[in-house]
Amino acid sequence: MPRKAVILLEGSKMGTGQLYVQAAKGLGLHPIVLSADPARFNYLATENIEAIRVDTDDLDALIRECSQLRETYDIVGITGHPYPGEAVYATAAKLCRHFGLPGPNPTSIDQCCDKFNQRQLLAEAGVPVPVHRMATNAAEVESAAAEIGLPVILKPAVGNGSTGVRLCRDAEELAEHTVYLLGGTYEWQTSPRILVEEFAEGPYFVADIMANEVVAVGAATFGPPPHFVYDEYIYPAPLAVEEHERIVKVALSCLRALDLNWGPTNIEFRWTTRGPVVIEVNPRLSGSPDPQLIQLTCGIDLVTEHIKLVIGNECDLRKRYSQTASARFLVPDRDGTLDRIDGASRAADVPGVAEVTWYIRPPTPIIRKGDSRDCVGHVIAASPNHDQTEVILQLAVDSIRLSITPFATHDE
Repeated sequence: MPRKAVILLEGSKMGTGQLYVQAAKGLGLHPIVLSADPARFNYLATENIEAIRVDTDDLDALIRECSQLRETYDIVGITGHPYPGEAVYATAAKLCRHFGLPGPNPTSIDQCCDKFNQRQLLAEAGVPVPVHRMATNAAEVESAAAEIGLPVILKPAVGNGSTGVRLCRDAEELAEHTVYLLGGTYEWQTSPRILVEEFAEGPYFVADIMANEVVAVGAATFGPPPHFVYDEYIYPAPLAVEEHERIVKVALSCLRALDLNWGPTNIEFRWTTRGPVVIEVNPRLSGSPDPQLIQLTCGIDLVTEHIKLVIGNECDLRKRYSQTASARFLVPDRDGTLDRIDGASRAADVPGVAEVTWYIRPPTPIIRKGDSRDCVGHVIAASPNHDQTEVILQLAVDSIRLSITPFATHDE
C-alpha cells in the first residue's frame, strides 16, 4: 500500500512549520512541504523533510505537483501553515476542494483575506467593529481620517503580521504614513487599498477556535506606539467569567457572519468602552508561539488536532489540566548587525522555562520595520499561576543579551 502523506504548503520562519511536520509524523503520516523557496526553512533539513520547490501562488502548478505526488503516495490531506497568512491557507482550501479532501470553504477564507470586506460583513451582522473607511489615494485617506477623527489606524486592506500598520495620532503622522504606503516604499500584494479606521483603544485579547469551539482566550501587550509589535502573550487571559463569556459570544457570532465552521480560526479583540470590539478575524491557526502556549496551559495541541481534521478524523479538544503560560518576544532596541546572543542557555535553564527560540542566527543585519518581523525570538514560561509565570519569564529574559553593532555611517 502507498504511504499516507499530508501536504503542507509553504512554511513558517517563526517555528510553526516545524510543529506541523512534527505533528504529522506523530500521527504516522509522511509530511511533504511545497514551498517557493525551501532553503529558507532550516527545520526542513533538521527534520529530514521531503520538500519540493513550486510557485505556491500558482494554483495550476500546485494541482500538477499534487497530482504527481498522488502517483507515489496516498495523499490524505492538504493544508497550509499559519504564515505567511491567509492567502496560502485559501490556496490550500482550493486544493482540498479540487481533490475532494477535507478542508474549509475556499470562499469563506477568501472573503476574510480582504480586511475591508471582512469588516463590512461583520458590521452587517451586527458584530462590533471599529468605524472604518476605504481609501485608495492621499485625499481619500485625509478625508476618511477627518470624518472618523484622529487618532486613526492606517493599514493595508490585505496583509498580515502588522506590516504597514500604524497608529496616526496627528496630521503629520497621517501624512507621513500615507506617503510610506502610497509612495513606492511599501510592497503591495494587491492594488493599493488602505483601510482607515478608528483606534479602538483598550486591552488586547485573542480567541483561538477550532471548528465551532473557542478553545482558549489569551491576552497580549505591545511595544511602544505608533507601531504594533508584540511584547508579551499570556494564556489564559486575566478575565472575569462574564468578560470571557462576552468574548466567546462575539467570537461565535463572527464565525456565523463569515461562514467559518471548519478548522482553526483566531479572532483579535480590543476591549473598549463598548466591550469587545473585533479587530480582525484570521481564518487559520495562530502563528507561533500561541499553539505552544495553549498546549502548556490546558494540554490541547491545536496543531495536531488541526491535522486530524485535515485527514478526516475527529479532533479532541478536552482540557487536561490548567496552568498559566506566557511568551516574551525578544525585540532589538536598535538597528545594526546582531553579532551574538549571550545568555540563551542560562535562560533555558531557569526552572519553569519551556522554550527559548530564535528566528535568526548571528551574524545578521537588523533593520527594524515596526511590525512582527522585528521579533528575533521568544521565551516561553509556564507555572500554576500568573504571578509565578511572570517572575520566571522576567528572570529568563534578564539573562539574555543581544550584542548589536550599529551600522557604519557615511561620515566614518
